[in-house]
Amino acid sequence: MTDSLDHNAAWTAFAARDRGADGRFVVAVRTTGIYCRPSCPARRPRREHVAFYPDSIAAQAAGYRVCRRCLPDGVARDQVAVAAAAAILDTGEPVALAELAARVGYAPHHFQRLFVRATGISPAAYARARRAGRVATALPASDSVTAALYDAGYAAPSRFYDEAAPRLGMTPAQARRGAPGETIRWTIAATSLGPLLIAATPRGLCRVAFDEDAVAVAARFPNATILPGDDSLAAWATQVVTQVESPGRDADLPIDVRGTAFQEAVWRALRTIPPGETRSYGELAVLAGHPGATRAAGTACGANPIAIAVPCHRIRRGDGALGGYAHGPARKAALLDREAKTGLADS
Repeated sequence: MTDSLDHNAAWTAFAARDRGADGRFVVAVRTTGIYCRPSCPARRPRREHVAFYPDSIAAQAAGYRVCRRCLPDGVARDQVAVAAAAAILDTGEPVALAELAARVGYAPHHFQRLFVRATGISPAAYARARRAGRVATALPASDSVTAALYDAGYAAPSRFYDEAAPRLGMTPAQARRGAPGETIRWTIAATSLGPLLIAATPRGLCRVAFDEDAVAVAARFPNATILPGDDSLAAWATQVVTQVESPGRDADLPIDVRGTAFQEAVWRALRTIPPGETRSYGELAVLAGHPGATRAAGTACGANPIAIAVPCHRIRRGDGALGGYAHGPARKAALLDREAKTGLADS
């Protein structure tokens, strides 16, 4: 029953205490006779004392008992609850934390911690992000800015300008007209994984990609003014290169990208995954607020215009394999290996 598991990938996830691997398999420890979730905080046993099973049922059939510290059998229930809460928030219905937690069967403070651990943001922040996404979709087709704001679920236009306008990186009126007259600066940074194109508007990064140049920038943004980089871009480029060469805590890099509401939800979800951890495409769909949209989440990853800053390299297939990467599987493996080593050094 364990033949379908990639045991090397499972051990790497277990050694790194990768929460993204929770629910994909369980870890059995022969010396103690217990099985754990991959992120269990207990001290790591030696490799030869560990076995991997696809689920709790298989581990129990082999004679192992549940770990009382990490409670691996609770993973599936937690994931279902987070997905259910995300679906409620996706409707735009205003729901207080206490009511939301009660509807999925948890105490408020416990569910707040659970939701943050699974998605990287609080339920309230998630609801705000989803409203902002609905505005971004509604603005181009709406007869007026105010109508788009109310349709997206804002109680008043002032709430939108407080919460969502900064994320759009432009005024709503500009967004409706397609942001004419944009100025984009670019540079090429040398990295150990190859030359890296970094391009940005005054508000943030709009393109980061290996093996591209100014011609590619002009082709991607045909109506923009394309200029060489300046001091501001140089500072952002330094931070991006640092994330390639010595990944640790993600830099809070500003970004200025636009996609469909679903794509932007996926890209925001990617930025919540901590360095040194991975998620499956299915888990990414849950983080983005669209449980079950696994294939679409993979497509949104492929459309990600900003490598490194939006870390789609932290996504694996459901079986633990690397999966595809727009900039090549060797680069994806190298980035994950560097982040895993950093995570082990910090633990």
